[in-house]
Amino acid sequence: MKAKDIMTREVVTVTKDITVEGLARLFIRHDISGAPVVDEEGKLIGIVTENDLIKMEQRLHIPTVINIFDAVIYLGSSKKFEEDLKRMAATKVEDIYKKDVVIINENSSIENIATIMSEKNVHHLPVVKKDKIVGIVGKKDIVKAIAKAKK
Repeated sequence: MKAKDIMTREVVTVTKDITVEGLARLFIRHDISGAPVVDEEGKLIGIVTENDLIKMEQRLHIPTVINIFDAVIYLGSSKKFEEDLKRMAATKVEDIYKKDVVIINENSSIENIATIMSEKNVHHLPVVKKDKIVGIVGKKDIVKAIAKAKK
């Protein structure tokens, strides 16, 4: 089986200016757990998932600092702290979506898709053909394909 055999062809996409609340409602309305983020021309620029929404609600871990001779030294990552703070205060998708998207093509095998999902810890793989999204493969699609194959 290939991606074209199991992918969802009617892909729900979002733009980066949709509100976080609007995104949550969209996920519920369409019973989906993630969506590709596209620009004004429909080009893929990222992906946003339920996990990105959930991370907004997590506790903020304030990094430990040492103050020596009027210099502040972070024992944790100050960049991660800033990113976490920004995500928790997010109001739009642009504040929480991931820009590094793993994509596949229509001829990717189910074995390759499963390997990518497992090794890269991703659960949604946009299927791209000539820079356009033609489908998406999620964990449920893999499970359905396995169930069909075992009949």
